Amino acid sequence: MASNDQKGKQPLWLSIEENILQFESKLLSGENPEASIQQIAKELDNAGYNVSRHGGNLIKLRFAVDRARAVGRPLLKDLNTAIAALSLADVADPYLATTRLLDDIGNTWMELRSAERRPDVVDIIEKTKLDLLIAKAKAMAGDDGIRLLIEEEINHAVIITALDITEEKLKEVIAQIEKERAERARVATLLEKVTDKSGEEKVRHLIDNNVSEALIIEMAEVDRSVIDAVNKAMEEEMKEKQRLAEEEAARKKAEAEGPALEDIPPDEILAYIDSIREIMEFSDQEKEIRVMCEQSSIPKALVDIAVSEPDKLDQLEKKAQG
Repeated sequence: MASNDQKGKQPLWLSIEENILQFESKLLSGENPEASIQQIAKELDNAGYNVSRHGGNLIKLRFAVDRARAVGRPLLKDLNTAIAALSLADVADPYLATTRLLDDIGNTWMELRSAERRPDVVDIIEKTKLDLLIAKAKAMAGDDGIRLLIEEEINHAVIITALDITEEKLKEVIAQIEKERAERARVATLLEKVTDKSGEEKVRHLIDNNVSEALIIEMAEVDRSVIDAVNKAMEEEMKEKQRLAEEEAARKKAEAEGPALEDIPPDEILAYIDSIREIMEFSDQEKEIRVMCEQSSIPKALVDIAVSEPDKLDQLEKKAQG
């Protein structure tokens, strides 16, 4: 934080420079600046700084005025111009940004390089970074702005106020980010198991484990064309598996139903008809008849006749007897 004479106030030198900027026309007009100096001292007194009756602070004020008159403009004008020119990329590292800024304007304003003022300049840079981040966040769609400030580790109370959102909304986005981080950790673990595999094998492994395509592209470092190729191959495999499953199901069904009527030898027909008659003596309910016939491995072709046209069994029996 900036080094303040009193907690919660900005440093005296910065307040002095703000007043010099305000009184620029009078101080730099070429006239005796004493009246303006006294007026500034009074303004600073009213702001809670002891300047008029504090010899050291009054000397600081006079020195700052002399420096502005010597350079021909207030220090804060150059500082504000330099700050306004900074982009978010420029202030990514506030300490490095401070060094560069002081390299730029520090030759003219050597006092900014002092141990007393440098931390205050860092604070100004950090505040500028925050302002730029908030401006960027406000321009982003959906929850992206909230995410940006969370990732930048901005104080949660600041995020809520700056973006005018509720605490519940912030918690919701934080929870989503944590969920995404957990998913990334899971994918990283999955990739560790296939480190020595080809790109196609890695993609297949991730697809099998329900990883999103976007995350596969990012973390497996593959092109979408690889995913498309793997998906196509897996689709062909699924079709083949389905075909084989359908064939197997048909085989089992045919096996369960038994041979067609014309394929059953006469002696077997006679034996099956005797079994059906015994079952029909036990029950006259179609469902029960079918279940018991199935348990007795009686061909479905004969069972269908028994439940739909039972009289036809006599005809089949005579035919089978020759």
